[in-house]
Amino acid sequence: MALTINIYYTGQNGSAKAFVEEMISSKIVDDIRKEEGNLRYEYFTSFTDPETVLLIDKWINQEALDYHHASKMMKKIIELRNKYNLKMKVERFVDDIDILNNSKKFIKKN
Repeated sequence: MALTINIYYTGQNGSAKAFVEEMISSKIVDDIRKEEGNLRYEYFTSFTDPETVLLIDKWINQEALDYHHASKMMKKIIELRNKYNLKMKVERFVDDIDILNNSKKFIKKN
């Protein structure tokens, strides 16, 4: 079952956005997206809280996520989070195919 992890990074004086910019410019984001089992790794900014950035991180299964957490890349991410003194709020979701299939009639597509 696929896992989606929402991570809300909150800092001060633009530090969350600076963190994302460094994650992108250092190619860490590109490397994570290339990891086996990664389905999505994308950042979003908040309209209501300019000091918060949302990461949507999706993995094919728990094993792929565990491998990512054990990788050298995770150490780099932790170092950057500490550098920018970010607080985190984490939400975890598991895909439920039955619910997704039953919801298709409510989803408008082009």
